[in-house]
Amino acid sequence: MKRLTLVALAVGIAVVGAAPGLAIAKDTAKDEKELLQVERDWTQASVKADATALGKILADDWVGQGPFGTMTKAQTLAELKSGESKTESITLGDMKVRIFGDTAIVTGSDEEKSSYKGKDTSGRYTWTDVFVKRKGQWKAVASQGTLMPAGK
Repeated sequence: MKRLTLVALAVGIAVVGAAPGLAIAKDTAKDEKELLQVERDWTQASVKADATALGKILADDWVGQGPFGTMTKAQTLAELKSGESKTESITLGDMKVRIFGDTAIVTGSDEEKSSYKGKDTSGRYTWTDVFVKRKGQWKAVASQGTLMPAGK
């Protein structure tokens, strides 16, 4: 009887101890789903040249690095509005989300048909976006994109 009581107590402690972990896993799954949707929304905003939608995704202090150097949020939105940066189509590849509290990293790839200041920038890109949860919303704070050589 004593042994059965100890086993029951150990199982109870294990279940109670696991409960916070289950809540964290549930929140993480919700955040992961939300971040993947933000990435899809970002893609649509780029294709539609919707600076307002993109402006809601990017934090005011966002910085992006890519084939043409470092860009701020203001520069990126201005180039989108002016037509200097154009995206005709984007097909997202696999994406991976890693969450560290209120910070998340999303890595992925895409195939796009695009141009920048009249130059063709189409191709396959790999990228990393860093997000921070601010006032309950995920905001992109940093991005890095690399145009892959043809055939890779």
